[in-house]
Amino acid sequence: MIKNYIKIAFRQFYYHKLYTGINMIGLAMGMAVALVIGLWVWDEWSFDYYHERHDHLARMVSTEQNNGALVTSPGVPIPLADELRSKYGADFKRIAVAFPNYTHTLANGDTKISAAGRWTQPDLPMMLSLKMIAGRQDALNDPSSVLLTQSLAKALFGDTDPINKILRMDNRMDLKVAGVYEDLPNNTSFHDTRLFLPWTKAERELVWLKDAEKDWSSHHWDLIVELNDQASLSTVSAKIRDLAQGHDKAGKETFSLHPMNKWHLYSEFTDGFNTGGRIRMVRLVATIGLFVLLLAVINFMNLATARSEHRAKEIGLRKAIGSLRSQLIGQFLTESILVALFALVLSVLIVQGGLSALNTLTEKDMALPWGNPLFWAGMLLFTLVTGLLAGSYPAFLLSRFEPVKVLKGNFAAGKTSRLPRQVLIVLQFTVSITLVIGTMVVFRQLQYARNRPAGYTREGLITLGINTPQLYQANYNRLRQDLLESGAVADMAYSSVAATEVPENVKDISWKGKDPNMVPQFKCIAVTHDYGKTMGWQLQDGRDFSREYATDTGSLVINETAARLLGFAHPVGETVLYGGKPCQIRGVVKDMIMESPYQPVAPTLFILGYEWHNFITVRIRPGAGIVAALAEVEQVFRRYNPAAPFECKFIDDNYARKFSDEKRLGHLAAIFAGLAVFISCLGLFGLSAFIVSSRTKEIGIRKVLGASVFNLWALLSGDFIRLIFISILIAMPLGYYGMTRWLGQYVYHTTLSWWIFAAASMGAVLVAMLTVSVQSMNAARKNPVNSLTVS
Repeated sequence: MIKNYIKIAFRQFYYHKLYTGINMIGLAMGMAVALVIGLWVWDEWSFDYYHERHDHLARMVSTEQNNGALVTSPGVPIPLADELRSKYGADFKRIAVAFPNYTHTLANGDTKISAAGRWTQPDLPMMLSLKMIAGRQDALNDPSSVLLTQSLAKALFGDTDPINKILRMDNRMDLKVAGVYEDLPNNTSFHDTRLFLPWTKAERELVWLKDAEKDWSSHHWDLIVELNDQASLSTVSAKIRDLAQGHDKAGKETFSLHPMNKWHLYSEFTDGFNTGGRIRMVRLVATIGLFVLLLAVINFMNLATARSEHRAKEIGLRKAIGSLRSQLIGQFLTESILVALFALVLSVLIVQGGLSALNTLTEKDMALPWGNPLFWAGMLLFTLVTGLLAGSYPAFLLSRFEPVKVLKGNFAAGKTSRLPRQVLIVLQFTVSITLVIGTMVVFRQLQYARNRPAGYTREGLITLGINTPQLYQANYNRLRQDLLESGAVADMAYSSVAATEVPENVKDISWKGKDPNMVPQFKCIAVTHDYGKTMGWQLQDGRDFSREYATDTGSLVINETAARLLGFAHPVGETVLYGGKPCQIRGVVKDMIMESPYQPVAPTLFILGYEWHNFITVRIRPGAGIVAALAEVEQVFRRYNPAAPFECKFIDDNYARKFSDEKRLGHLAAIFAGLAVFISCLGLFGLSAFIVSSRTKEIGIRKVLGASVFNLWALLSGDFIRLIFISILIAMPLGYYGMTRWLGQYVYHTTLSWWIFAAASMGAVLVAMLTVSVQSMNAARKNPVNSLTVS
């Protein structure tokens, strides 16, 4: 029986190549999109699953009052770790404090490389279940040891065994390679960490760390914990909630555990509660993928039901000679499943061919798991479900035909049989138009945020990290003068953080008239005299720091948001207590976007001080060629910092990375919207071909009676265009509602202009008209004699 079904199916495919080709290509496109999105969603969903104990790992987060709102952040004080060990040690298997990622200069002879690494307490490598190529996970108990990724070890030592080799770090200390571990995949939170450094070594080398280990107000540190198997995360989180009492001066800070499985997709907190994050994008992309697949399935249903009149006599004859309805259903389902199987093969080839470009676009390392039997079992199940879904409606519809009516020639599809097809066409174009509207809004929001005034001039700015003693101890004025004399530089300044990084949070701030119940938080950046001129910030009131005033040391320039929070009618000249020390406000500058361009600018204090410098910002002289200018700048820095490679970053590039998620979403949406329109038009083309074929004689008669080509074109195209207009009427409110909700997640967002909906609608009508017109014009221009002689 099955063999007969397959034989008849192949016969149908052979005699109806256009229909089969349209169905196969449409399904293949839909399945390719579903497959790609499935790979992408799994990559997102399985983030940090590389670590064997990921479901037992968590990090501490702190929640505290910030200018009237509860703000949660992952930075916590170092002494919290000892508090956990002493009071709740039974709940934890391991606890480790770690620095954030910092760039270090590593040298092995003449080979010098910059790589990001973390100083960490020794348990972290075991907690992360690093897969060791050589050496031991517990090597960081030795203060002279370091753990390297496999790629970093190869870059430094080539093919020689790196174990026990000595490398020079930051031109200030020697470390022994005690372990090499497998590079972490992209979908892990520690992917960018290429070396782990011993905490005890940091205590010896960084003199200020000893004080930080007792400071409950310093929240720069990551605290990672591994729960015991019997411990409940929610129970332990409730236990440790108030550990800050007695240590936090304001008494308002609380702690909680944020599980590793939620770090990536659920990173956002609102009023102390974990509310979501990237999971919204994952759900959105997954929904788009399902809709694109649905469009391909609709194509199959539409074309199969449109061919009902063509297969009516076949069904009637088969029923007349004894075929059961179940056998006919089996025949049609076999055909649809075979088409789906062929589409699966084609979709896998499409995905494999485009995966490299897609990985570049999404910044991932997705790959088809060819050797995984579960993947192929899932793909076959997915194909079977797709085939059954696509073929179910045509199978049950066609198998209901009555053989007597069909064989007597009394069968006619009628208007009611067209209604399901019309509904499906409307659904197809509703989804396509909604996707086009969404894509346009995403790109408009991206452009809107890019055009937001940054408060400084980004063009021509480069930044360098200060990561060696030679550069840290270099004479500031001499370095600046040498750069200016090179002719390539307009100005230079030091700062505690780079212009596009998150500044330090400070809350030990008070001022005259401050509400005693208020717990304010400011961002604070230490800068040198030339910072404002180098950055090109815009003074709104007062003056910039000046060497002409010796009293400027320790004084402040504040941004507009800080001025509003302080509440002074005229802030210039007022005094603010920072850490108990009086700091006078010299000027007010326009808000500078340093964090998210979609969120309000935080109140920020710029304090004049030369002792807290971690970054150098250089402005290239306008008109100087970038390549030549960088060569001149490199020569100067090589004189001051010969032990480290010259590596700089453009502020413009760093700023552009803040839009990466929205940019990727826009590109993905554009691709999927384009495929949705293509699949819809593919179905429309096939459907119009069958409609024209079934009305060939009618067209010939109308032409004989005097109908013009335009009249016939309007007749054949009109029904389809009316359906497109219905789709537009449905898609516009859907698009408006969906994109209003999407934009609502951004404080700073664009508006939904009428022209977006008009452009998407007109584009849909134009594309549909062109698609249908191919068949309509061919039929309208055909010689009526040939039309009327068609049997």
